[in-house]
Amino acid sequence: MTRLTSAFILIVAMSLTTVQAGESAFKAGPVFEKFGKHAAVPGVTIAPEQSFKVAFDVADGAQTGALNQHFNKLARFINMHVANGARLENLQLALVVHGSATLDVVNNKYYKKRTGEKNANAELLKALQEKGVRVIVCGQSSAKHGVSKDMLIEGVEMDLSAMTAHARLAQEGYTTNPF
Repeated sequence: MTRLTSAFILIVAMSLTTVQAGESAFKAGPVFEKFGKHAAVPGVTIAPEQSFKVAFDVADGAQTGALNQHFNKLARFINMHVANGARLENLQLALVVHGSATLDVVNNKYYKKRTGEKNANAELLKALQEKGVRVIVCGQSSAKHGVSKDMLIEGVEMDLSAMTAHARLAQEGYTTNPF
């Protein structure tokens, strides 16, 4: 019984160490130092000439005052690809926002008026836009949530619908990221 207990304790301790080591493997950078944590994958590289045109679809909004982790995936995509050899100029990303996530792309003035808090997504969205990411909000979701163009974070585009935005992006050669 003592050996069994000792073995059990050893297995539990080893598994906890593995979990902790796994979480610590995720680091931000090299493009975004505050966003987009990713883990190194030894032996995997991206050819510098490889180009990507990827659209991300986000419908789920963040909790009030919190960062939308679905938006953070674009920073992660950029960081992990550049860290593994891709050139930033070869990454063309678009973020299509609809549903309850529509409120996550409104400017701080409107967000604070509506929620009483600062929009935690504003800094990330600005950083993404500075690296060439297009942010497109659904006009139908905007109408449903009472959001007009003048309420959006600067640089956020509005299209007729999320469906329209995805159709246009597909015609421009973008694939849709399923994650």
